[in-house]
Amino acid sequence: MFEGSMVAIVTPFKNGRVDEKALRALIEFQIAGGTGGIVPCGTTGESATLSHAEHDEVIGIAVDACKGRVKVLAGTGSNSTWEAVELTQSAEKAGADGALLITPYYNKPSQDGLCRHFSTLAGETGLPIILYNVPSRTSVNMLPPTVERLAKINNIVGIKEASGSLQQITDIIARCGKDFEVISGDDPLLWPILAIGGKGVISVTANVLPDKVSELCQAAAKGDVERARALHYELMEINDALFMETNPVPVKTALALMGKIDDDLRSPLAPLVPENLEKLKVILRQYSLIS
Repeated sequence: MFEGSMVAIVTPFKNGRVDEKALRALIEFQIAGGTGGIVPCGTTGESATLSHAEHDEVIGIAVDACKGRVKVLAGTGSNSTWEAVELTQSAEKAGADGALLITPYYNKPSQDGLCRHFSTLAGETGLPIILYNVPSRTSVNMLPPTVERLAKINNIVGIKEASGSLQQITDIIARCGKDFEVISGDDPLLWPILAIGGKGVISVTANVLPDKVSELCQAAAKGDVERARALHYELMEINDALFMETNPVPVKTALALMGKIDDDLRSPLAPLVPENLEKLKVILRQYSLIS
């Protein structure tokens, strides 16, 4: 359902507001590059600083721009269960194909609390749900036994795993079976995760190199180990560069340097420090993304 290369798409702003024209152009760039799914309003889309109206706006633009050509997996998570329900139901009405739901941040719920949160959400929407585990952002790690419990709910169909632990991801795959979609949430670990049975990626790097990330996923799916490994090492430096400071600052800066969006971040995010900006330019030139 949600496999292969999907992009954690940025939210372009112009004068502090959502730049619809730039967002539509980014989606066309992604589709042309082989991306199979658009994921708006995730961490990379600065979801934490979007109002409810802006969430609805961005997801609505994505659904309309994709026109069924690729899937839209809408980021609708929150640290409030009922706020997440409202956002998810709005995305469902807008025509999204699924919902990406992060573990509640700041609250630090127990594993039982996580089960209650996601079970409630699943009962309030007909959308397929992809769980999202990213302990570095949320301060809570959703453990494999918890994922196994949640995987028994019909419309919880997968997880975006960004714990950084291949052991944990292996355990989830072993517990939940081949029909449960385990998706990489770490660009540097994409190939290793695919190699142990992952189904795809929700990628930051695909914002700038959709063709390469898509090719890596396709090579892995076809069993072309040599090509997948080669692409893994080819993408290593850009993967590192796009996380030299807090995501999405480097990737939005890269897209601005490529002429695709305005260099407009929403506070409290701040521009790259000058030395990192120069390092990023060097890397982008190496990948022929800027002249």
